[in-house]
Amino acid sequence: MSTRNAALFGTVVHWDELPVTQVRPGVRRRVYATDEVMICHHELEVGMTLNPHRHEDFDQLVHIAEGRANYYVDGVAHDMRAGSFLLVPRGSEHYVEPTETPCVNIDFFVPPRADLLP
Repeated sequence: MSTRNAALFGTVVHWDELPVTQVRPGVRRRVYATDEVMICHHELEVGMTLNPHRHEDFDQLVHIAEGRANYYVDGVAHDMRAGSFLLVPRGSEHYVEPTETPCVNIDFFVPPRADLLP
C-alpha cells in the first residue's frame, strides 16, 4: 500500500507556474504529477524534430488542447484537432507531427513515468 502525498490535496497549480523544459527543437514540456497520475503539457511547433518511440509498460492517453496534428500509431496517421483524444496502447510505436502552430499536446500517464519524475 503506497502513501499519498497530502500536500498535493487542495493545492492549485497552473501550467504557467511549472518549470518548462526544452525537450528537443520545437518541443517544450511542463510536467505535473501526483502519486498516481502524470500529466505532460507539450507546446509543439510545426517542423519540430519528430521522435518515434514506444512505451512497453503503460498506455498513453493523448489530448490535443490547441491546434491540429497528425498523431501516428504503428504507422497510421490520426488527424487530431483541439478537443481530440486518442488512447495509445503500450508497445505501439507513436509520435506526433503538428500541422498547425501553436499546437498543445497533453499526455496522461497512469502510473506516472519514472523517467520524467524529478
